[in-house]
This record gives sequence, C-alpha cells and structure tokens, in this order.
Amino acid sequence: MDKTIGINMIEINHLKKSYVLNAKSEQVTILQDLNLKVQSGEIVAIVGSSGSGKSTLLGLLSGLDQPDSGEIKIEQQSLQTLSPNDLTHFRSSRIGIVFQQYYLVNHLTAYENLTLPLEILNKKYEPSMIDKALDNVGLMHRSGHRPTEMSGGECQRLALARALIIKPSLLLADEPSGSLDTETGHKVMSLFFDQVRQQKTTTILVTHDLDLAKKCDRVYKLNHGQLEIVNNV
Repeated sequence: MDKTIGINMIEINHLKKSYVLNAKSEQVTILQDLNLKVQSGEIVAIVGSSGSGKSTLLGLLSGLDQPDSGEIKIEQQSLQTLSPNDLTHFRSSRIGIVFQQYYLVNHLTAYENLTLPLEILNKKYEPSMIDKALDNVGLMHRSGHRPTEMSGGECQRLALARALIIKPSLLLADEPSGSLDTETGHKVMSLFFDQVRQQKTTTILVTHDLDLAKKCDRVYKLNHGQLEIVNNV
C-alpha cells in the first residue's frame, strides 16, 4: 500500500481490555471504549502515567494480545478476524516493533540480526540491502559484532534497523529510549524520527518524555482507559 498521508492505516473501535487481578476473579479494566484513527504516514505519541495501559494498547495493536471486545483494523484488515497463523504472518510481515529492551539475538552478528526477519518471511535480499540498513543507523562498522559486544545505544539502533528492514506498514515503539542515558537516548531518538519520516512509516510511539512527544504529529494521553488529544505539549 502507498504510504500516503490521508489513508487510515489504523482504526480502533470501542476497544475494551480487562485483566483478572486474583484468584477471586476480580477484574480491573485497563482500556474502556477506546477509539482511534491514524492516517498512513502519521507519527502519533501516546503518553500517560505508569499502569495506564500504554503497553497494553501496543500489545493489542501488534496482535500479541486480544481485546475483550471491540475491533482493531490495520490497513483495513480486522485483526480479530484472522486465524492465529494468519495473525502471526500479518504481524511479522506488516508490523515492526521496537521495545525498551532490545530483544536482539545475542549469538548472531548485527548483520545476521537484520537478515533473520527476512529469512523468516522467505524474502529475497541482496547484501547491499543489509549494508544500507546498517549504514542508515550508523552501524556499518559493527556489521560483524554481536549485541553483547555493542553499547546500549548501538543495540537500540540495531533494533530499529531490524524493525524497519521488512518495510513495515506500521511501527510500534514502546519507550525505545527508556533504558538509555539521556544523551544516548536523544541521539537514538533523533535517528528514530529521521528514519520513520524518511520511510513515511506510520508510527505509534509510547513515551513518558513530553519532549519526544512534541516531535510527533499528534499526542494522546491515555487516561481512565480512553485516549484524550493533547494540544498543549
């Protein structure tokens, strides 16, 4: 699909998610009648207090978790109508995810960490494609190094390159600078915004950092299970 702003990439309708608290089956509702539309190419920030449900929402958007009710559409495809196998394939081919923790494969080199998602999808690639992805995040000199031989900032840059290597329709980022020191975090996030804007990748960024949120096209606060537009960040 052409990533042109104006087309709804994400449509969330009346989403509800609850969790059982204890053996007495007491429930807490995390998301309640949540609605959202995000156009193709937009970068949307979601802020909110700890425990407000930000990571829960990303888990639902990725298809790693299922709502109690409501619907999530990505590229007009309802996630709730997909079989488990189809959902897994949809996620691996259409959705990139960047976590606070990098979740790289430590026994693989930086180069191999980038080829892995392509090989899983049986996508053909040229070495020049991997080299370009590494160069885009300033890691060509680390091509043969393993994550255990790299700094935290380098690992997060590699995680970003890995998420983008499949050219996803949607990128989900959960506090991607949260485990980095301030200076390194700013450098990584500057690169993050450069890359997603260059590729026109629709992005949902969960962050507690209002300075990062200000760099996005829209900012929402997750409060009492619903999203509220923030106009004065």
